[in-house]
Amino acid sequence: MKNLLGMTMTELQQVVAENDMPLYAAGQLADWLYIKQVDSIDKMTNISLKSRAKLSENYTVSLSQPVGSALSVDGTVKYLYEVEGGYFIESVFIPDYDRATLCISSQVGCKMGCVFCMTGRQRYSANLSTADILNQIISLPEKEALTNVVFMGMGEPFDNLDNVLKAIEIMTSDWGFGWSPRRITVSTVGMRRELKRFIEECDCHLAISLHASSPEKRGGLVPAEKAFSMISMIEVLKKYDFRHQRRLSFEYIMFDGVNDSADDADRLVRALQGLSCRVNLIRFHTIPDSPLRASPEERILQFRDRLTSRGIFTTVRASRGEDISAACGMLSTMKHKNQ
Repeated sequence: MKNLLGMTMTELQQVVAENDMPLYAAGQLADWLYIKQVDSIDKMTNISLKSRAKLSENYTVSLSQPVGSALSVDGTVKYLYEVEGGYFIESVFIPDYDRATLCISSQVGCKMGCVFCMTGRQRYSANLSTADILNQIISLPEKEALTNVVFMGMGEPFDNLDNVLKAIEIMTSDWGFGWSPRRITVSTVGMRRELKRFIEECDCHLAISLHASSPEKRGGLVPAEKAFSMISMIEVLKKYDFRHQRRLSFEYIMFDGVNDSADDADRLVRALQGLSCRVNLIRFHTIPDSPLRASPEERILQFRDRLTSRGIFTTVRASRGEDISAACGMLSTMKHKNQ
């Protein structure tokens, strides 16, 4: 059975044509799937009984609810979902006054192998379908409060770019969720060819997982640096205008004694010179069996102030959900180990 959830308008138009339905029925299907968000073809009551019966022979609307969750004292909630193949993925809901962000996954595991990430330790198992990606939003218990979505969960979004872009098309189209692209941020280690494609095909915000001020240091934290150099990535970024519409940010996890010195800050300023961007400093959530430790708070603030004084807009991301292991991959890793 094929899942109607995750289909674009073009694909829905093909479905109705193949099932001898009027062309306008594609819009009706989209309305039921993405506006009303029903979980059954039988509930699509403005489509004839005959057409619903015919659709049901080959298609379904497959939604899945979380199979587990963990609630933090700060209100952050981590949700666990089971996807095809018996795999598990996570998403994290982060309420913050008048803003509520959902961090969603794009893959089961990840090929990038970042040494500070539990998802990287799982290694790669599968790409999530467009339906799997959207399901994390549609099945969210707090979806009515949601203001923003970030692709910063499990997996490298650019390694599953076709499905990620399809999901974004559905999220931002009038016939889909109808969201502004400014509500969506996609995070990547910076795969060069896919980076160009994303910038040229999508208007959503872009976040680059940098985490170091030089290729040598980054290579020790992000093995993908060998294939996707930060220098060549920054050269690509400088060819585009980020002063309007979308936001370009660099994610920088602070590790004690590794990437948090004044020299690191100065190198980072030189590397980003000429780019309209911001830097988000992130407190490290400790993971098991890792020698890495979080930078002291005072050093994080000194690093921020040094970047800011040199013209780089810099923020320190609030640490959320540490008591529930909110860092990517922790909950799903424990689930796999318990099976």
